[in-house]
Amino acid sequence: MSLFPRSISLAAALSLVFAMSSTLPAQQEKVIYDEAEIPNFTLPDPLVAEDGTKVESAQAWNEKQRPYLMGLFEREVYGKAPAAPEKISYKVIETSDEALDGTARRRQVAIQLTDDPDGPVLNVLIYLPNTDKPVPTFMTLNFYGNASIHDDPAIQLPESWLRNNKDKGVENHQATEKIRGSSKGRWPVEMILEKGYGLATAYYGDIDPDFDDDFQNGIHPYFYAEGQTRPKPDEWGSIAAWAWGLGRAMDYLEQNPEIASDKVVVMGHSRLGKTSLWAGATDPRFAAVISNNSGCGGAALSRRRFGESVQRINTSFPHWFNDNFTQYNHNEDACPVDQHELIALIAPRPCLVCSAEEDRWADPHGEFLSAKYASPVYRLLGVEGLAAEKMPAVDEPVLSRLGYVIRAGGHDVKPIDWQRYMEFADAHVLGK
Repeated sequence: MSLFPRSISLAAALSLVFAMSSTLPAQQEKVIYDEAEIPNFTLPDPLVAEDGTKVESAQAWNEKQRPYLMGLFEREVYGKAPAAPEKISYKVIETSDEALDGTARRRQVAIQLTDDPDGPVLNVLIYLPNTDKPVPTFMTLNFYGNASIHDDPAIQLPESWLRNNKDKGVENHQATEKIRGSSKGRWPVEMILEKGYGLATAYYGDIDPDFDDDFQNGIHPYFYAEGQTRPKPDEWGSIAAWAWGLGRAMDYLEQNPEIASDKVVVMGHSRLGKTSLWAGATDPRFAAVISNNSGCGGAALSRRRFGESVQRINTSFPHWFNDNFTQYNHNEDACPVDQHELIALIAPRPCLVCSAEEDRWADPHGEFLSAKYASPVYRLLGVEGLAAEKMPAVDEPVLSRLGYVIRAGGHDVKPIDWQRYMEFADAHVLGK
């Protein structure tokens, strides 16, 4: 592996790689779990411009290189999302200052995502500690609806489409009462509140249901041009749509005086970890960004092909990314960006990349390397990068401004993860 400057034009580079790849047999049908089997690859240097010149100042980064890289990710990976609505429309549908046996405040808010009153609604659940001061808050999407995160009987059941899971209380793609608290092991609400943080969460399927129906459901059709039936190849897939929805939640949090809107941390796990990184890159209002086990298309370097590859993720989940991303199936080296540059787009804001030792599908080492190779951008912008040259040992977190954690165990969110998130936020968002 090496870093290589962008010394030739993008078009020429892609033409060369495509010509070479057309003479080769299909690559990589088996899953790589051995570092010795990773092919040699060259990473694009985030601090080398399209014309091959070195980016040497914060001004050059902010005015030229960052917009250039952002455009590449929009065009080639996630897709360009529509602009935010000029005016947010929301309704507070339930509130209590005596939630969780009087220890917390609960707010449930319905955010209208489009101008169409019959369009998608993002239902946000907020828990806040009892204090008169604006509260620093974690904003995160959930997988099974707000009622799944806690057995609080006042939480409204989700009405959107859900993945069938009888153990979680989902039958015929609809929530039942059994869904209450079914995922609470991932959501230590009381611990978060005790540490002085708020929690705002919403079901990602309210924005775009997580199945491939050629983008006929969810938010996408409300932004089609006349005669359009699906996004263009460079327009938003589901990850970009979920990230856009996080931005609409942030629109509301900015208007809520109970929230310290300059101290909102966006966090996500797995596919929603990919989403949190893209949300953090596209929306600078998020004060810090945390990804947990985000893997391919998230924090892991695509060129390593370790665990889940670009071809596998595009085949299994064709709706997550834009259509242009499929040209990099078995062809990762041709992509003009890699995921360390996604993390670089978050700089200089704090970013924590979290892995799990047994989650080899998500390539923990590749996630670490992304943070490492994003570090020069952080340093160029006058803040510390990752305070580790080598991958740290399990359960020895590196909580620098660009941080990395690998814990024991598998693909999950555990209370120890939340402890790390809050330690990180304490240091880099609250300045404790």
